[in-house]
Amino acid sequence: MALTLAFVGLLESLLTASLLDDITDTPSDKDRETRGQGIANVLSPLFGGMAGCAMIGQSMINVSSGARGRLSTLWAGVFLLFLILVLQDWVARIPMAALVAVMIMVSIGTFDWGSLRRLPSTPLQSSIVMAATTLTVVATHDLSKGVVLGVLLSAVFFMRKVGKTIQVVEEPAPEGQLRYLVAGQLFFASADVFAAAFEHHGHPERVEIDLSEARLWDLTGVAALDKVVFRYRRQGAEVVLSGLTAAEEALVEQVGKHDKTHLPLSGGH
Repeated sequence: MALTLAFVGLLESLLTASLLDDITDTPSDKDRETRGQGIANVLSPLFGGMAGCAMIGQSMINVSSGARGRLSTLWAGVFLLFLILVLQDWVARIPMAALVAVMIMVSIGTFDWGSLRRLPSTPLQSSIVMAATTLTVVATHDLSKGVVLGVLLSAVFFMRKVGKTIQVVEEPAPEGQLRYLVAGQLFFASADVFAAAFEHHGHPERVEIDLSEARLWDLTGVAALDKVVFRYRRQGAEVVLSGLTAAEEALVEQVGKHDKTHLPLSGGH
């Protein structure tokens, strides 16, 4: 419970800070905000207080009223403290329905209604992430679950998009030889596209795969590279890899299989 509370509080504070940065066109120190909130939330319970975080609704009202400096936040806290310590009997008389009405108006005022008009021109994947996050938060009443789902969906869509950007181009080469230039990111999302891009027919004597414009990221990428090399080797071809960085050569040396059979490597750094 404490971990979830800390996650939600930190998340809301960072979202609020980013929103206010855009509205006021001023930068904020997110690391300083995070450290300050963490220290305050650790010390506050020692004095009988509750954990807190930046609030989007209150911050939006503050900024829309003309506030631009730290003094506005201080006065908001001082006034809230005055209500609790001095006017608590009067505050207790406020009907709950009135507070609900205030929160509804805050929600209406802080919602970006223009985003609905922009939906037809917004990429479908972005709309799916936004809708899934919103529906999850409304259904579960838990901001953390909605945000986690949104982050996961964004990661999946990003990996699919990046995975399709890898290109394998056959370049001119002497007769009996093949040369391929690979460009893009080679990892688990693009491994199948990479392996299927090579022509494995015929009987070339030598095949060079230039990876100078590509980046090899994970074990699945190395496995895809192994698959391509072994296919050409079964045809009796000599396979040469060029353009590998030092880190990529270390990765291939550590987990690759094709280099264990004395495959010549030519690092084009």
